[in-house]
Amino acid sequence: MDNSPPQDDQGQPPVPAPVPMTKPGTAPESRSTPTPTPASTHAHAPVAEAELRASDADRERVAELLRDAYAEGRLDVDEHAERIEAAYGAKTLGDLVPLTRDLPSHRPVSFEKPPVDAAAPRPTGPVQLPAREEAPSIVAIFGGASRKGRWRVGSHLKVVAVFGGVEIDLSDAVFESPEVVIDVMALFGGVEVRVPENVSLHGGGVGIFGGFDVKEQTAADPYAPVVRVKGTAIFGGCDAKPRRGKKLKEWVRKQLGAD
Repeated sequence: MDNSPPQDDQGQPPVPAPVPMTKPGTAPESRSTPTPTPASTHAHAPVAEAELRASDADRERVAELLRDAYAEGRLDVDEHAERIEAAYGAKTLGDLVPLTRDLPSHRPVSFEKPPVDAAAPRPTGPVQLPAREEAPSIVAIFGGASRKGRWRVGSHLKVVAVFGGVEIDLSDAVFESPEVVIDVMALFGGVEVRVPENVSLHGGGVGIFGGFDVKEQTAADPYAPVVRVKGTAIFGGCDAKPRRGKKLKEWVRKQLGAD
């Protein structure tokens, strides 16, 4: 007969897990992540897009939008002149953005370049070819010469026609100076000059057994380019006049003491 007291497993408290032994005076090791220093955090911080330096292409793109807005009547003469001046003097992309922000053709300026293998978007309008660089002189001797289309015209152009003819058309030219002086020498030859109808045309010359005819006009825009034709025609002629129906849309404005 078993006289031992009955054992009740349900009434016994749980046995605690054994505690690992540690040496007195030591604390458990803890791994800490090193805190970056301010120098390492800001040394390579990216520059905001508005603070990036503007390129000549960025300035020219904004100037083109301003010229279109002026031609459409969205900007008056003073607004167009002020914004063009600011566009060519812009240092950063942030300086360019406000110039076209209130125009429907506004496009944000970005330095981001598409991947090399990305397909180029098709232009929605006619492709504008870059203006040609031309010599500041035109010579025709016993022959003919012409200067027309989209070309850059500077402040001075010298024309010589000897037993030949020269044709100059400024209708699609890009004016890089507020005033263009065309110096003509026609000897037994002829020189023909055509200008857009919205630029000023002045001048005159000497005709010896020939004619020197300049049909002068003054443009409504006080900042429009001025073309001056002068020189001499001996046994020859020079004819300069506006080309009706052709208007100049592109020029680099430089105020002459107006600022």
